[in-house]
Amino acid sequence: METEDTFVIIEVESGKKQYLSLLLAGDESESMIDRYLDSGTLFVGLLDGKPIAVCVAVSLDSDTVEIKNLAVDAEFRRRGYGRLMLEHVESQHPDKRIILGTGETPSTLRFYESCGYSFSHRIPNFFTDNYPAPIIEEGVTLRDMIYLEKNRHPEKAE
Repeated sequence: METEDTFVIIEVESGKKQYLSLLLAGDESESMIDRYLDSGTLFVGLLDGKPIAVCVAVSLDSDTVEIKNLAVDAEFRRRGYGRLMLEHVESQHPDKRIILGTGETPSTLRFYESCGYSFSHRIPNFFTDNYPAPIIEEGVTLRDMIYLEKNRHPEKAE
């Protein structure tokens, strides 16, 4: 991040589809995005007023929030904006367990682990069953959904 840049995170309540191009960077299927976008809270990261990052969080129950989509414009990746988006969602839900699902892309798993997330469980064949075409990232054909979690209150864990 450049020190002179102004990065602000806003919550968007209407007109969420105007951020579709960024949302598609985090989830290649518009029909999948449509399943959670309206029920989720959309946060948009603005760099000097330009949208460069999105994060959609859905409350699953009174104790758990799922991050359904986290994406940063390719031009601005590896500069800390994704981490800032995650930290913002976490700060909005300080007493909740945060979970997220992702593919087995090595750099993505390393990123989430560096942010304090750890393996929870996997859903076999999620990508092959729910997406019309194979998704290949970093030479890996995505098959299973890998769920990670961040439980900041271990005493509440069952």
